Amino acid sequence: MDVIRSASSISRVELAGLTSLTQPSISTIVRQLIDDGVIHETGSADSARGKPRKLLAINPANRFGVGFHLGPESLTCVAIDLTGGVVGREVVPLDDTGLTAQLATRFAAFTDGLDLPGDRIEGLAIVAATALPGQEAAAPDLAGVRAELAAKLRLPVLVENDSAAAALGEFWSRRVSREEPFGSVFLSIGIGAGLVFGGALFRGASFDAGELGHLSIKYDGRPCACGNAGCVERYASMAAIVEAARAHQNLSGRLRLEGNTFAAYDSVARAAVNGDPDAFTLIDDAAGHLAVAVTSMVNLLDLGRLVLTGPGVAVAGSIFARRLRAHLAGTAHARPRREIVVELSAQPRDAVSIGAAALVVQASIAPGHTAGQPQAGAASHSTTGSVLRSIAGS
Repeated sequence: MDVIRSASSISRVELAGLTSLTQPSISTIVRQLIDDGVIHETGSADSARGKPRKLLAINPANRFGVGFHLGPESLTCVAIDLTGGVVGREVVPLDDTGLTAQLATRFAAFTDGLDLPGDRIEGLAIVAATALPGQEAAAPDLAGVRAELAAKLRLPVLVENDSAAAALGEFWSRRVSREEPFGSVFLSIGIGAGLVFGGALFRGASFDAGELGHLSIKYDGRPCACGNAGCVERYASMAAIVEAARAHQNLSGRLRLEGNTFAAYDSVARAAVNGDPDAFTLIDDAAGHLAVAVTSMVNLLDLGRLVLTGPGVAVAGSIFARRLRAHLAGTAHARPRREIVVELSAQPRDAVSIGAAALVVQASIAPGHTAGQPQAGAASHSTTGSVLRSIAGS
């Protein structure tokens, strides 16, 4: 399924070659997946032996995943199909009532409003920012919420951090090959990274991999709430840029910097791309700091492709991308052998919620890629997962 996803369309012969399975095994698997409705034949291609080869593709509307992104004040809801295409989106405010009840009510209203068939919804994933060490008590108890929601909805419910989810969403919707090491940088109030290796999220020993924001770029630099000093998050995050803008005599009097961090940051970012020299310098300096940290990550993991995503690049992404490309071109260890590709997300503000929904879809059609992810609730009512597991077991 993952090979078909990344190829868009593929013949049985090509599928056998890429998976190292025999033709009889491929025929059996393909027949089962066609019967289940998750793939279909979608035309034919010329063959060197004369007989046209029938092509296989994922049937997008056969299954759906739903993702919820818990923000500081709002909830972003997204539903995607099996190829990562967005079929619905809404943003609603969070209130003071119980979180589980809010999420259950919103799930029902959201899926009903999209008229999604209940037997084709594979589950729900909830994602949020990772709490800083020592501040876990202030964060919502997502493990408890997950268990309660799974019981209420009678569906699988997953939980993940925002940076990891954003990476998977970019990986899935871009149809990146499972053979390609893939990374993303998530710029928001804080800074995170997501890593996909072998088609699966790399989560680390405690599901905390990707804390790029707490990579120190100055050992004697600004103190950070994590306990470290000189963390890049203190120089290049949205929160750090807004803090610097409010302290800047010219910008603080010229721009609308009141309100929450997201609104204030967008004001600075818009000014920067519209030619305000002070705002541009502020963003460009932040991008320079981020480039230093990203280069360390690229060198350590030998990444060849990065995507910049998150609300921090929704307006001023070109400034960040330009600085990262230039810095990597001059400092990446692998630069004599290949270019480090830096891309911008097409949907940076929704990358997390799209990625949350992609977690559900991937768990459904490529369950081997979700090893280690906590599960809860009833098993999926789709037969796809059981078909793939039975094939793998045999």
